[in-house]
Amino acid sequence: MWRDHLTEIIVFSLLFLLVSAMGFVAARWRAPRDMAHLDEWGLGGRSFGGWITWFLVGGDLYTAYTFVAVPALIFGAGAAGFFAVPYTIVIYPLVFLVLCRLWSVSHRHGFVTPADFVRNRFDSPILALLVAITGIVATMPYIALQLVGIEAVLKTMGVTGDSALARHLPIIIAFAILAAYTYQSGLRAPALIAFVKDSLIYIVILVAVIYLPYKLGGWGDIFDAADAKFKASPAPGDGILLNANNQLQYVTLAFGSALALFLYPHSITGVLASRNRDVIKRNMSALPAYSLLLGLIALLGYMAIAAGVKPLPGAKAGSVDGNTVVPLLFDKQFPDWFAGVAYAAIGIGALVPAAIMSIAAANLFTRNIYKEYLKRDASPAQEANVSKITSLVVKVGAVACIVFLDPQFSIDLQLIGGVIILQTLPAVALGLYTRWFHRGALIAGWVAGMGLGMWMLYQIGNPATGKKHFAGSAFPLSEFGFDTKKTIYVGIVAVLVNLAVAALLTLVLRAAKVAEGVDGTTPDDYFADEGDPRVTPGPDRDADSAREPVA
Repeated sequence: MWRDHLTEIIVFSLLFLLVSAMGFVAARWRAPRDMAHLDEWGLGGRSFGGWITWFLVGGDLYTAYTFVAVPALIFGAGAAGFFAVPYTIVIYPLVFLVLCRLWSVSHRHGFVTPADFVRNRFDSPILALLVAITGIVATMPYIALQLVGIEAVLKTMGVTGDSALARHLPIIIAFAILAAYTYQSGLRAPALIAFVKDSLIYIVILVAVIYLPYKLGGWGDIFDAADAKFKASPAPGDGILLNANNQLQYVTLAFGSALALFLYPHSITGVLASRNRDVIKRNMSALPAYSLLLGLIALLGYMAIAAGVKPLPGAKAGSVDGNTVVPLLFDKQFPDWFAGVAYAAIGIGALVPAAIMSIAAANLFTRNIYKEYLKRDASPAQEANVSKITSLVVKVGAVACIVFLDPQFSIDLQLIGGVIILQTLPAVALGLYTRWFHRGALIAGWVAGMGLGMWMLYQIGNPATGKKHFAGSAFPLSEFGFDTKKTIYVGIVAVLVNLAVAALLTLVLRAAKVAEGVDGTTPDDYFADEGDPRVTPGPDRDADSAREPVA
């Protein structure tokens, strides 16, 4: 009952109201020139310095779902859940090479989305449309998953009801408030709130990794309890170490997830809001600190085993909700007031990335669908207005996913999202370094990679849940004729096929002398920095006017 958690509810509500007020105040933060412009509303005026960017990007990538899902995966499956730690370490050296170039060319040309860059680089509205649709589709379930984190906290506090409306009403109210201050303040709202969100998470995790091992008898007892649980399981699994059959899946999932993470539109949005290249360089050096935090968060799964946590029942009869593991651990081990702080950290941790994701998806729709195909002469104010309205629609869609669909289905969709967004790697990431690929070949590669990825995902079932299709991203190599029980991450196979098709077809189209379009960028665009002259943005300019400085 909620009365048993009254202190936790009060602390949670007060902190939630505090960040909501900050969200509305953010519209006047850093004195925006004109909020009726995507540069201001959607990118914070492209003016964020090192500390703001660090909190913004960190708050964007390390979400409420990370807070509850990574420990829950380790609680249920063991060592496989630690894949999130190496992939967040691997990613930063990789994106260091890419994001500085993307920031520079976007700064020079006024690009707001990765599809803007692709449109200009390859002179292909179709390829840009595919990149935009891919980004929107991959982002939508990610937003819904932030609600899963909030729902797990509310369920633990007993703030639920028997009817669907009563059960979801707190989430609907929370996202209505989020929608209101995001509509008013744009990217400034999550940037300001990220300071509170990350500070709370750091405090909660540092207290947890010091206090909980002391209460549970030390790390030795925690790992012994986890080892005993997995050894007693009737189904062979990883335990606290990976088994031989899952090592290839672990490596490819970690590497594939690293490649995918900064292809997501919300990740790019946080980076494009930076003031200059040095801000990005410093952040790529400092952000691995979050990987240390993530490793500590992951260990909460083993602590929950040692504490004897039993997950709450799931939506389906006989199922359990693994996402309640961490909230229940806090409820069981912490004083009520500190459990309320921990719940607020998870809840606010959902609002920051959800806001950035909805803004990124809205910018993609506005720039690469609305302006490209519906109103080519849209003014900056019209663009900003359409993006604001679209961000509201995106949030409503995310809430609908939780209200009307099984949350487990949304989780599976997120795994699919990583496979989907990886198919933009050749056009976006490689396109920043080379225009060797033919625009037609990149389209064909996208189709091949996406088609194969969807087919592979369709073949993956899960006997434990009864799902026959789209039940994960670990594809058995035996389906390709190999005599082994090993699995591999679908996204890696799909993007390799994507690249192979794009490379081969490029040679064919070039031999056939098929037109390749005009590159709207120049080599020095990729090294531009703060203060460098801007050029006229937009898809309609010709090759000469593209290089003329704006008056």
